[in-house]
Amino acid sequence: MAFAFDVALQPTGHQPVSFVRMTRRTRVDTTFPRPEFSWLGSWRFSPLVLPILLPLCDPPAQASGLTDPAAIDRAVIAFTGSEIGQPGGPRMAADRRLQLAACAAPLTVDWHSPARSAVRVECAGPNSWRIFVAVNAAPGAADKPALPAIKRGDALTIMVRGRGFSVQQSGEAIEGGAVGDWIFVRTARKAEPLRARIERPGLAVIPAN
Repeated sequence: MAFAFDVALQPTGHQPVSFVRMTRRTRVDTTFPRPEFSWLGSWRFSPLVLPILLPLCDPPAQASGLTDPAAIDRAVIAFTGSEIGQPGGPRMAADRRLQLAACAAPLTVDWHSPARSAVRVECAGPNSWRIFVAVNAAPGAADKPALPAIKRGDALTIMVRGRGFSVQQSGEAIEGGAVGDWIFVRTARKAEPLRARIERPGLAVIPAN
């Protein structure tokens, strides 16, 4: 005895109405192809499933070959001896949007000027760069005169520093000054005076760039 019944599938979105006519041998007649998948064998993704799975994929790896701004924070904190936002420390953390090349050598940090209102962070090497970080004034800093790092007549090292290179030789200070001051120096061969910046006691640097 044959039996048959019709089932109307209600439209969802823009899908057309489909009629399925069931008989003893179950014949399926639809207006769109059947999805082909099997829980026991191979199966295929529907295009509607992909947008659901894509957010679950791992995000792209962070670009490599850049200096971590947190490394700049640590270098400035170690140099000043104060935490971010504290008196004597950096006013704020380094901008996380900075795109600075990775530095193969340790970062060098020094005062930008005798006023000590900012520090200079540098990376030496083929991909050299330099930034300045504002620093909060330390209590009583304005009342303390900067101590001379080099005195007139002192023997010192004169360094010429450029992008990816540095050369140095012995010399003499024609005048004295504190760290960050520009002074006149002369090489040991009594050449013409040169203007150099005091980087630390016993070292004056002439930028080549």
